[in-house]
Amino acid sequence: MCSGNSLNGWLCLDKPEGISSNLAMIKVRKILAERTGYVGTLDPFATGVLPIAVGEARKFIRFIEKSQKKYVFTMVFGESTNTFDKTGKVTGIVDNIPRILDISSVFHEFIGEIHQIPPEFSAIKVNGRRACDRARSGEKVELSSRKVSIFDIQILGEDLQKNELCLEVTCSCGTYIRSLARDIAERLGSLAYVKTLRRTMSGFFSIDSTITIEKLLKMRDTTGVIVVPVESPLDDIPALYTGRRNITGLRNGVGFRLKNPEIVSSNVRIVDDANGVFCGIGYISNDGEVEAIKMCVNCQM
Repeated sequence: MCSGNSLNGWLCLDKPEGISSNLAMIKVRKILAERTGYVGTLDPFATGVLPIAVGEARKFIRFIEKSQKKYVFTMVFGESTNTFDKTGKVTGIVDNIPRILDISSVFHEFIGEIHQIPPEFSAIKVNGRRACDRARSGEKVELSSRKVSIFDIQILGEDLQKNELCLEVTCSCGTYIRSLARDIAERLGSLAYVKTLRRTMSGFFSIDSTITIEKLLKMRDTTGVIVVPVESPLDDIPALYTGRRNITGLRNGVGFRLKNPEIVSSNVRIVDDANGVFCGIGYISNDGEVEAIKMCVNCQM
């Protein structure tokens, strides 16, 4: 793992309701007094898993940001809002409240690769400006549909008196749960909005390993904060064990060639074969040329 006096690794934050992902990250940054980044934006009203990259881990956000996600959410049938969630203004009311059997019977239509139109109130940028900012200023925002993948939908519970249904969804990066709830309701001839939304998994990170901002604040000595090693979420990338001379070269922008590469045309974890220490991410070309993509500054050489 990376060494040095700074804190390097991943912290799995349980983002609270009512603040943006960026503000949550900034709060962690101030507490730890370290440079930070985050993986996967959560809506301000949403809670749950928000991986925070600390120190050297920031370099490797791009390698895990497209990981699979899991959400638990409550949708309310019979009403729609302009944001597709509880924070928006009511835009429609209907009497048609679908039955549980009818709802579950259409899930198969949303499993697999689907086209989804994101909400106007989203962080997607339109000509350099966030769609939600344009929508709040009164502009009509038209977003194109995008391909996302839904792997599983399960019903966890219901409250018939409140027309509420709790679901769990496993999906690809880029999926908007608010849009999914809207689309399911429309398919059933009804309306719905999302009342609660909680991310319970983001790739390697799960809700069981989260820590709250409040708990971080109560720690007297933040140098004792335990972070996940930089390389832990990168285990799905094959490893290339090599000598320190090659690693030093990669850190200085000098690549090397493998005589008989077992892996080609692939990203690889660069690992010191002397001590098993992770030193960065490289790429092996078709002809066995190894080049650095991102290297740790401080490796235990």
